Amino acid sequence: MSFELPPGGDRRTDDSRTLRRSVHKYAEATPPRALLIAVETHSDPWDADTSLNELAALSETAGLEPVVRMSQSLGHPDPSHYVGKGKLEEIKERIAVDAIDVVVTDDELSPRAQKTLEDELRHRVIDRTTLILDIFAMRAHSHEGRVQVELAQYEFLLPRLVGRGGTLSRLGGGIGTRGPGETRLEVDRRRVRQRITNLKHEIEDIRQQRRLSRERRRSQGFPLVALVGYTNVGKSTLLTALTGSDAVAQNAPFVTLDPLTRVMKLDSGQQVLISDTVGFISKLPTTVVAAFRATLEELNEASLLIHVVDITDPRAAETNAVVHDILREIGLHEKPMITAINKTDALGDATDLEATPDPDTILVSAQTGQGIEALRDRIDVRINEETPWVAARIPYEQSELVDLFHRRGQPARVEYLAEGTEIEGRLPARFVERFRPYLIVRDPLVTKAHHRQGA
Repeated sequence: MSFELPPGGDRRTDDSRTLRRSVHKYAEATPPRALLIAVETHSDPWDADTSLNELAALSETAGLEPVVRMSQSLGHPDPSHYVGKGKLEEIKERIAVDAIDVVVTDDELSPRAQKTLEDELRHRVIDRTTLILDIFAMRAHSHEGRVQVELAQYEFLLPRLVGRGGTLSRLGGGIGTRGPGETRLEVDRRRVRQRITNLKHEIEDIRQQRRLSRERRRSQGFPLVALVGYTNVGKSTLLTALTGSDAVAQNAPFVTLDPLTRVMKLDSGQQVLISDTVGFISKLPTTVVAAFRATLEELNEASLLIHVVDITDPRAAETNAVVHDILREIGLHEKPMITAINKTDALGDATDLEATPDPDTILVSAQTGQGIEALRDRIDVRINEETPWVAARIPYEQSELVDLFHRRGQPARVEYLAEGTEIEGRLPARFVERFRPYLIVRDPLVTKAHHRQGA
């Protein structure tokens, strides 16, 4: 087992880190053999085979070897043991025939269903949420990322400690036990809850630090552009293509967990920040969304979203819908957005892919650079539309407008004159009308030449 809650629950012990490394080393040498099982319902975004392909990719990323895939069509997963009794007997047979070490379900299991399955199968059972959290624990490198993942894992684990006695302590190490894990369940729930409280305090501190960073960014007048999209669509490669950064890119889920932000200078002279964010995925655990609140708040500050879509993915339409559903869930569905259709180089001759009827849909190849300049130009246009450059001289009796500019805009210059406060910078277009009586330049949309002169 990879984690032991230390006295007081404040930090991981050296022994637990050593044990975690030894577990990972063993897992790399002999990957546990996994049986994957999916229940297909009418509400699923795609069929069971497609979902099992994604589950297999997640399993491999976590260090498992998927050797058997099984599925069953049901109105909804069985509440007691996920699959029907007949399918349960089939699973038992395959476990014996194929020397299976672990069973992985494509949906999150209730504590009751997980216990029932493990009792029936006499094997470790891991659900989709556990798998995703385990990968997140592998990918989190920053203190912020580790805190957020640990909180998500503890909140997921806590209800599974109820009524389990000592059973979890006998499940052994490996996949699903990175981070908090399940060792020494005699650690009482009070201490687990205390650890959750401590982690939430840490995340609140992180939120405050991010708020101060956002205020500094506003004072520099840098708009924020955020890359969003389904996991493994090429966001990190696109960040590198746009900014020349050294973002790590791999063909695997959740390579980017810790947000990465780089500066990009547009042809107009405007500098913007481009931020790569964690990829979305179907059935994204609610514990992850809640724990990553501090990170997702950065998206609220974005002037523009770039939704990256993998054109080679046969599920592109469905993953597009998943991303939009998650953006709606976290209140970002009305953000201005450009859609970057990525990996066009995989389609062969792309001479007919230079333009689309929608100016906010750009065909690109982050790998070869095709379409990158067109995307940069469109970002330039949308940033100037959504956050025009505003210069105003505001009477002191209208100080609430100065406060609004600081809260919602990116002021680049503030000067206190006898007749009022002179302030200029970028301001979301929806607020410009409130400043119109005090504008120094009546047309707030600065020209490229004007902007290059620092107006």
